[in-house]
Amino acid sequence: MAERRRTARSAAATSARGPGALRWLAYLIGVAVAGVLAMQVYFFLQIAAWQYVNPSSTAFMRAERWRLCGFNVWNCQVDRRWVGYDDISRNLKRAVIASEDADFVNHPGYELDAMLDAWERNKKRGHIVRGGSTITQQLAKNLFLSPEQHYLRKGQELAITWMLEFWLDKQRIFEIYLNSVEWGEGVFGAEAAAQHYFKTSAAKLNVGQAARLAAALPAPKCFDKKPYCASVRVNFKVKAGIIARRMGAATLPD
Repeated sequence: MAERRRTARSAAATSARGPGALRWLAYLIGVAVAGVLAMQVYFFLQIAAWQYVNPSSTAFMRAERWRLCGFNVWNCQVDRRWVGYDDISRNLKRAVIASEDADFVNHPGYELDAMLDAWERNKKRGHIVRGGSTITQQLAKNLFLSPEQHYLRKGQELAITWMLEFWLDKQRIFEIYLNSVEWGEGVFGAEAAAQHYFKTSAAKLNVGQAARLAAALPAPKCFDKKPYCASVRVNFKVKAGIIARRMGAATLPD
């Protein structure tokens, strides 16, 4: 009889705790959802402002500054010099379009076929090796996200891509991309890259120089410092030749 009473009391206590535990779980879920929504609003408003002002830095720049400088971030800067769209060589613009995203001016920020192809390749490998990213998707990742490759990050990348295409025209997206993309260790943007590799300005890059810079984009640290890719075969010279031959067909967002 005593045992039965103890069992009944235990069941009653468990029943009483149940609603409280569920309310606590619902609260935690609500906080997490609110945090995610607040982050999306921040991204949305930040991108809206970039119609009129230039981004001062990107997530990739900040991560690289930390990697190179640690706590000495205030006295150790990455090399990035903003230049206007018209002050970047058309050769470089054509080379980057030819190399990274031939249909950039026509698609809505993503290419479904490329993403599905990347999905199939990743399934065969068992991990993410390709993202099927357009220039707008690459910019979304560089501005706000990390280099880590997983599908949650890819989902956030697509959301930011939509925001970029909603607020900005193609020329503005391309201008920000060319001024933000990584081109070597601590080297970001077309002007810094032109000065770093060729001792010239982004406006004066010739066809060969532009093709070489475009060839570097998938692996900029390898292009800049070969020891980073000592065990990887990356033939930048061959790729640059292919890009140079395709540049004439590249359509610019002018």
